Amino acid sequence: MSLFAFFSENHNALITVLVLSLSIFLFIRNTIVPELTGLLAVAVFIVTGVLTPQKALSGFGSPSLITLMGLFSISSALVKSGSLDRVRELLASESIKTSKRFITLLAFVVAPISGIVPNTPLVASLLPLVEGWCIKRNIAPSKVLLPLSFSVLLGGTITLLGSSVNLLVSDISEQLGYGSLELFSVTAIGVPVWLIGTIYLVLVSDKLLPDRGFSNALSKNINLNNYCTEVTIPQDSKLVGQSLRNSRLQRRFDVDVIQLQRNGKIILPPLADRKIEPDDRLLIRVTRSDLLRLEQERTILLAEKIGSYQNNIFINSSEVTKTFESLLPAGSTLAGASLRELRFRQRYNATVLALRRGQQTIQERLGQCILRAGDVLLIQAPLDSIRGLQSSNDLLVLDQVEDDLPVLRKKPIAIAIALFMIILPSITNIPLVGSVLLAVFAMVVFGCLRPSEIKRSIRLDVLLLLGSLSSFSVAIQSSGLADLIVVNLKFFLEGLPMYFALFVMFLFTVLITQFISNAASVALILPVAIQFASTLEIAPNAIILLVLFAASQSYLTPMGYQTNLMVYGPGRYKFFDIAKYGVGLTIIMSVFIPLLIILNFN
Repeated sequence: MSLFAFFSENHNALITVLVLSLSIFLFIRNTIVPELTGLLAVAVFIVTGVLTPQKALSGFGSPSLITLMGLFSISSALVKSGSLDRVRELLASESIKTSKRFITLLAFVVAPISGIVPNTPLVASLLPLVEGWCIKRNIAPSKVLLPLSFSVLLGGTITLLGSSVNLLVSDISEQLGYGSLELFSVTAIGVPVWLIGTIYLVLVSDKLLPDRGFSNALSKNINLNNYCTEVTIPQDSKLVGQSLRNSRLQRRFDVDVIQLQRNGKIILPPLADRKIEPDDRLLIRVTRSDLLRLEQERTILLAEKIGSYQNNIFINSSEVTKTFESLLPAGSTLAGASLRELRFRQRYNATVLALRRGQQTIQERLGQCILRAGDVLLIQAPLDSIRGLQSSNDLLVLDQVEDDLPVLRKKPIAIAIALFMIILPSITNIPLVGSVLLAVFAMVVFGCLRPSEIKRSIRLDVLLLLGSLSSFSVAIQSSGLADLIVVNLKFFLEGLPMYFALFVMFLFTVLITQFISNAASVALILPVAIQFASTLEIAPNAIILLVLFAASQSYLTPMGYQTNLMVYGPGRYKFFDIAKYGVGLTIIMSVFIPLLIILNFN
């Protein structure tokens, strides 16, 4: 049957082709956000009658999507509890002084973690730390940021939890009648892929990654996340007896010590080799999350709080307090005076913990600093006082951040729950989605996660995209379009040996993935590719894994995967920088993965 005759008799197939073509065009042009493109396709399928509402929307209730929602919450609990602090400390180690050693650490430590923690939030949490390491070592971010993205891509195929695409493949496999994938279905191939990719990243990074220098925006963004405040070292602090260079302030947290005051005398930099003593007062530059964590650990005491206690004017501990940011707007009557002159605590029943002023480093003690319009203050106050501040024209309350306080004492519990989540499906018949939901419940019950944080941790854009894309595979299958493509490609693939047929399918999927999201490429290609299993005399699961791994090899363009886009701007990369670095890895994977598939399934 000719194509004209087929489409003239099958209007659903014609509509499906038009919708897919429009979707690919919109994905490539990025005219509208990808999830909106997916929802538009779903709407057209329903309106034109290609799919019933139940079939078109079936992806939004799939176990894989519910699993992904749970994983976002689990990863949020792990980051908040400090479970990744050891990784942060390793990356900030003084012994890691070259980009090659840093990349080795990324590949062997961060990559396996991305097999459990979804790679997008993992990169988001590590990106500021990597940028800070680059500035301290005077190494261009372009030398290490792309290996960070590639490392989590490699590690994301070690288990089913590593990537949202893995879960989408499992969902489509179940829709097509081949059953869902198990937690470790990909591991036998994923581990060799990770090791092969790691060798490549370590060996070629010095030669193939460009030196794009430092962006003014990078320094600006880092400074915009930092506060200046004054702290005191308590008697029982872990810092006592350590030099600043070797202290956890430098190794685990990105803290800059600007000034040290001891016995009433001010000691200016260089301070790296100074040993810390009890009651030392430090003027530091620090992010608000690290500041609150250090205080919670009693590594430091906030000097403003100490002064408040001494004057018996600190906030009553029985009151419910919040920690929040407040901006000093233009025209504020507070500008031009210091906190001490304003008697800020008495005036507002609130304590200023730290101050941020654009890119400027504050060299004064907090109480003596003259406030200026545009200053951002980190304030702790009771709820009633916050309401009073909100009604004031002198301060603009920006947000409340108390809910983001770390729960460090819960770290062992959070890690144990995550391990339980992984082990449970392996030793019982409980499906993965059940294990993940139990883990979310346990995180809440044991205090590692608040119920309100579950909603905040979920990436709605990812869920909308994955839920809508499953309609693509259903439409391709039900409209007969998959059968048509198979009939026309069968002639080409039939004469090829199995390895070369798998190589062609793998390479085709890889190339498509570079220009549309890997989730979209899976939804388009998997329903067609899986029908070649009988022709090639190989198990359907082999084709499923082939497409899964091919869609995860996003090493040629920035839009190939979201982590590539996340590092693209901070690394100051040009478009072809990624292709230059990733083409060798793509060729290696295109050669080895079909071979690994055959070895595992024949």
